[in-house]
Amino acid sequence: MALLDVFDIAGSGMSAQSMRLNLTSSNIANANTVSGNKEDAYSARHAVFSAMLKDRFAPTEQGVGVEMLGVVESDAEHIMRYEPNHPMANEEGYVFDSNVDIAEEMANMISSSRSYQNNIEVLNTSKEMLLRTLRLGE
Repeated sequence: MALLDVFDIAGSGMSAQSMRLNLTSSNIANANTVSGNKEDAYSARHAVFSAMLKDRFAPTEQGVGVEMLGVVESDAEHIMRYEPNHPMANEEGYVFDSNVDIAEEMANMISSSRSYQNNIEVLNTSKEMLLRTLRLGE
């Protein structure tokens, strides 16, 4: 692994955490939405990531870091409430809440924010180490 790979790794980590934070924000924004049926109710979305590893025997492969494999919807149950006067209620008078768990989303928000900050610290430390290495010849 080259010394400059650290910047690619931290950059991909920051990109991954940024995507995770965007999905968390979307989930929190839609936490209180309702629908007239279960299929149209908002489902929480979460990113799926994977580690990218460079194979030393196949140098043309993509580099190291984190890659996003996709976004999956939560399969948690939607809560059905009886509200016959609600404009979104179905024929039986029920509305379906989103399946967003606010406590889980807040934990995800804190975790992704701190991971993003840690990647920034890795970048700053690596930059400082490279600068000090360059000054060794002075």
